[in-house]
Amino acid sequence: MIEQLFGSKTRVKLLNLFYSNPNRAFYVREITRKIDEQINSVRRELANLLNIGIIKSENTNNRVYYEVNQEYEYFRPLQEIFGQSSATINKKDNINQEDQPLLDSLKMIGNIKLAVLTGQFTRDSSVDIDFLIVGNVNHNALDKFINELEKAENKTIRYSVMSLEEFNYRKTVHDRFVVSVVNSKKQIIIDQDGILTIQENN
Repeated sequence: MIEQLFGSKTRVKLLNLFYSNPNRAFYVREITRKIDEQINSVRRELANLLNIGIIKSENTNNRVYYEVNQEYEYFRPLQEIFGQSSATINKKDNINQEDQPLLDSLKMIGNIKLAVLTGQFTRDSSVDIDFLIVGNVNHNALDKFINELEKAENKTIRYSVMSLEEFNYRKTVHDRFVVSVVNSKKQIIIDQDGILTIQENN
């Protein structure tokens, strides 16, 4: 029914992808791989969405990246339709199920309290990492996970891992690194207890 309303299966898949990942930017072949559609169809629908203003693009390092335009006048209504349709939230743990393969892999490396994509994933050069993981991890499993993620994303990933205790301490003292992650353009994959929020001192 959604496909009939919006006129194209590829368009609906693109809207699901962009609205479920509002702070991430993707290039064409990455999009094609993620939504499993032909590249010509993807290019055509990207052009349509650009013309409407639903998405925006930017050329970086000779590669065109696309992301949802959060200033589009109907951003909120469309996010309610497409962000929720493919990104079911586990209310107890605040886990975004849209990234299910990534979530499943994270579960295999330990008890993860917080997982955040930023840096290269969101094209934010103000932060020095691409992936922050907070929790108790098996480091051998973590190394394997990062290697597989780098192969899948075709990029070297800068990551940082810390315990919940260390993160909470650094959050309390407004550590520069933690603050930079909080203030960065990011996509939260897991945040079990809303621990990313820094409380302002009274």
